Amino acid sequence: MGKIEIFDTTLRDGEQSAGVNLHADEKLEIACQLERLGVDVMEAGFPASSRGDFLSVQRIARTIRKCSVAALARSTKNDIDAAWEAIKEGGNPRIHVFIATSPIHMEHKLRMTPEQVVQKAVESVRYAANFTSNVEWSAEDATRSDWDFLVEIVTKVIDAGATVVNLPDTVGYATPQEYAGMFRYLRERVPNIHRAKLSAHCHDDLGLAVANSLASIEGGAEQIECTINGIGERAGNASLEEIAIALAIRKQVYQAETGLELNQIVRTSRLVSKYTGLAVPPNKAVVGANAFAHESGIHQDGVLKNKLTYEIIRPEMIGLSSNAIVLGKHSGRHAFRNKCEELGIQLDDERFHLLFKHFKELTEKRKEVTDEDIMALAADLTGKEKGADAYELVFLQVHYGAQGVSTATIGIKTPEGEFVQEAATGNGSVEAIYQTIQRLLPEPIELMDYRIQSTTSGIDSLAEVYVKVKHQGHVGTGRGIDNDVLGASAKALLDAINRIMVKVRAGAVLATNHH
Repeated sequence: MGKIEIFDTTLRDGEQSAGVNLHADEKLEIACQLERLGVDVMEAGFPASSRGDFLSVQRIARTIRKCSVAALARSTKNDIDAAWEAIKEGGNPRIHVFIATSPIHMEHKLRMTPEQVVQKAVESVRYAANFTSNVEWSAEDATRSDWDFLVEIVTKVIDAGATVVNLPDTVGYATPQEYAGMFRYLRERVPNIHRAKLSAHCHDDLGLAVANSLASIEGGAEQIECTINGIGERAGNASLEEIAIALAIRKQVYQAETGLELNQIVRTSRLVSKYTGLAVPPNKAVVGANAFAHESGIHQDGVLKNKLTYEIIRPEMIGLSSNAIVLGKHSGRHAFRNKCEELGIQLDDERFHLLFKHFKELTEKRKEVTDEDIMALAADLTGKEKGADAYELVFLQVHYGAQGVSTATIGIKTPEGEFVQEAATGNGSVEAIYQTIQRLLPEPIELMDYRIQSTTSGIDSLAEVYVKVKHQGHVGTGRGIDNDVLGASAKALLDAINRIMVKVRAGAVLATNHH
């Protein structure tokens, strides 16, 4: 039985999903959960892209110890220097360098000849190998590259020090047969291939990312690169949970297994969904809300008689439990802390006490508090900026008239610590809230997206609102959680503004450092 290493790129390729803007604390929380899940490698980010990304990768590398932390770098010394500086304090740190190898990329993007690309690839790998023996090299757009050219360049980068060679289907173009064939072709023709592991990285533009990833194993891949919930640029990446469960359920077919803790899958999926604001479709394989739902009478009858008639995956296998209600108004700090540890929520003492306070406030309004409620409260708290340099909602009052306009009166604390209040009208309550907040801010806001969902079923469920806004030339997302949908809406908008302010400040610091 072969071992397939899982390379998770949720924090790098996944964060490139349109509109996703993760806070540093959220990235660290996801990284810790990925470690609990048991991934072999996590790609924490692209340190050369921004000061914020550099600091986030560095923080993750200093924290994570049970798996390798990787940083992405283009084939330049500056990028490689930044990557190493960010991850050098980690356990078994990996530098991941890449360059495009397809004719269309070499000619139109790089404007380099194949010979120049080979030279650049070899130079960058050799330079990275000066820092660590754990060097991964990627042939961007490998599936549209000439296979014989791939044989040549792969042979040379392995000689230069690459210990992992990644062959990405960058634009999701390949079929499973083609992708597996490419791996076999290189394995048969690269003379030093025994000195490096072959890796697959697939995008889902044609809906084939998971199928192609599994096919690569049959072709000789020993590492699969993927993301939680399949998030990523355009149509996304190969879905980690689907690959992991396919290998577990069809072990005899693939003759391969991972070292993942499969019972952490649902928890990881939900955490990533909450922090990114990217909802998991109900019909998504493995982690979708309907994955274990049976509406057809024939199906229900079969499942009641024997679950294996229609369920090939046991819910418990992925950590799905129906016993979610455990805490109430009489629960104390000790029980609450144990529950947080069970859910993988890690907070410092200050934020734990604040979370417990929010939990107690919730128990005054709800008889029972679910795991989902606690995770939602923790997610809301993790994403908030510490200190006084952020906008904070102090009070909200809304007057709604079915036959007339709505009016909102709002008070907020400014980043300077001042209290200001304003009122405005709108055609609905949410519009009135946003018009009021607009009056309280010095620059215009453009609302690009607004989405609401509940944490659990029931009339007393917490409301979660996700927004995407444009402010000061930047696009950012925000999340708000409250018993009341209007309160959640106001919090979500202010959260988005605060996140954009962090991005603007980081850009200003980076520009100052460059000067």
